[in-house]
Amino acid sequence: MKFILGKKENMAEYFSPDGKVFPVTIVSAGPVTVTRVFEKSKDGYNAVQIGFGTKKEYKITKGEKGAMKGGSYEVLKEFRLKDSDKNDAKEGDIIDVSVFSPGDKLQVTSVSKGKGFQGVVKRHGFHGGPRSHGQKHSEREPGSIGGGLRTRVPKGMRMAGRMGGDKITQKNLEVIFLEKENNILLVKGSLPGRRGTLVEIVSR
Repeated sequence: MKFILGKKENMAEYFSPDGKVFPVTIVSAGPVTVTRVFEKSKDGYNAVQIGFGTKKEYKITKGEKGAMKGGSYEVLKEFRLKDSDKNDAKEGDIIDVSVFSPGDKLQVTSVSKGKGFQGVVKRHGFHGGPRSHGQKHSEREPGSIGGGLRTRVPKGMRMAGRMGGDKITQKNLEVIFLEKENNILLVKGSLPGRRGTLVEIVSR
């Protein structure tokens, strides 16, 4: 299992040597440091904890300092391992983009853009009401929310509300290109989130 943390930069086009063009997302990935290794025999499960980025010293709590083993990382993340996964990681190891190679299939997790309070047309794709037959201001209204014999609103009714800011996992993405010197990873397609969003990248 290969994994790394990074930050989404922006989208671009990548031209392959055979002339094909791919839409890609540029990710500044790693390097990350292994801060702790969890073993099933001692901790009850297998996992690797890694630290990414840097944080100002005065912003780090005493509890965080203990978990970071004296480091000053911006983010600490655990990656669970299956019992079948071989784990050769040791505390202090450095992981960079060179663990991946072009063609690897990825699973990427990040938080989508927050869009604030939105109506049903934008949030759920409702068509709204007709523009004729006596209607005045109901073009983007949700319509009936009750119905017939019910005296309550059913659970799960699609209504206006806060949109975005959800943790989203995308599977079967692909590494198109990587550059170890600048810690750059080009991922085919788009990734959720704004520029600067933390991205978790896993390949099995």
